[in-house]
Amino acid sequence: MKNLINTPVTITSMGFGRDMRAIPRRMEYEGRSIDFIDNGLRTIIQKGERIAQVLTMSDGDRDFHLRSDNHGGSWTLLSIG
Repeated sequence: MKNLINTPVTITSMGFGRDMRAIPRRMEYEGRSIDFIDNGLRTIIQKGERIAQVLTMSDGDRDFHLRSDNHGGSWTLLSIG
């Protein structure tokens, strides 16, 4: 069951995947630091000229769905499942 959040979060650590795309490694949410254990799954969404990416990341127990606007590092936590 997903817990819908839809709130801005701070990504405190980034890494790079095989294709050299930036990947969140750690985020701050509700005063806690959450470390992601993998490179996640990425979906690219394009609406007109606007492009966003939605990533599904895991901390080993839960899945976190994050959206990036691809314009300067603004991240939104969409849901936790």
